[in-house]
This record gives sequence, C-alpha cells and structure tokens, in this order.
Amino acid sequence: MFGKLTLESIPYHEPIIMVVAAFMAIGGIALFGLITYYRKWGWLWNEWFTSVDHKKLGIMYFIVALVMLLRGFSDAIMMRTSWRWPPGMQRAICRLTTTIRSLLPTA
Repeated sequence: MFGKLTLESIPYHEPIIMVVAAFMAIGGIALFGLITYYRKWGWLWNEWFTSVDHKKLGIMYFIVALVMLLRGFSDAIMMRTSWRWPPGMQRAICRLTTTIRSLLPTA
C-alpha cells in the first residue's frame, strides 16, 4: 500500500526528527481535541472551509503564506547550519528537511 515505506524506514535513532515528530503529533492531537471539545467542526466547515467571502479567503491565503514562509526559512537555516556540522549530523538534518517537506502541503 505504501510502496517502499515500512516501519524500518522511520529513523527512530535520530533525536531531532523524533522530537519534531512528537511535537507535531502532540500539537495536532491538541488542536483536534480543542476543536472537538468546543464543537467547532460545523462552524469551521460552514464559515471558513467552504466560504466564498473574499475577506476570509484572503485571511486563509495569508495564513498559508506565513506557514510556507516559515517552512522556507527553516529549510534555509537547516541548510546553512548543516555546512558547519559533521557528516552524521548533516544526514540527520537532510532527513529532517525531507520529513518536514513531506508533511507540509506543497504550493
């Protein structure tokens, strides 16, 4: 189903990747829980996700632009700092960059 992606592909021995993945999972679960607790799924769907209001579309576009800006900034910092670290750490940073890129939406 997932091609060559298996459980052995997950870099459990890389602390940077595992910490970032844990924070992302905790943040996603917390956000999902808060939206469910406050029963905002219907409101989000009706008022934001399916809206044709130009002001709301502009806000959503701006939020996505900020996320992509932060993504590019973090990629640039990781590439610059990887030049100063030993080869083992460079591989970890390359894996982290690849993992982040695969998790975020592409434009």
